[in-house]
Amino acid sequence: MPMAADDIAAMIRAAIPDADVQITDLAGDGDHYAAHVTAASFAGMSRVARTRAVYAALGGRMGGELHALQLTTAVTAA
Repeated sequence: MPMAADDIAAMIRAAIPDADVQITDLAGDGDHYAAHVTAASFAGMSRVARTRAVYAALGGRMGGELHALQLTTAVTAA
């Protein structure tokens, strides 16, 4: 069963409270999304660590309810 974009954004914000999350449905099928996640709390984290933090926020739903996620992360500009 596909996930709604709002649910994905809510899960990320719950785990990374300062995150600005923008979700785009890439295929219109509720199964393939792009996420752009920006947060000040990413400061000092490698790109891999930021990606892992977002995937952890999704609680293992990648590959199941959420088939594909094109992920971009960034540190909020000061």
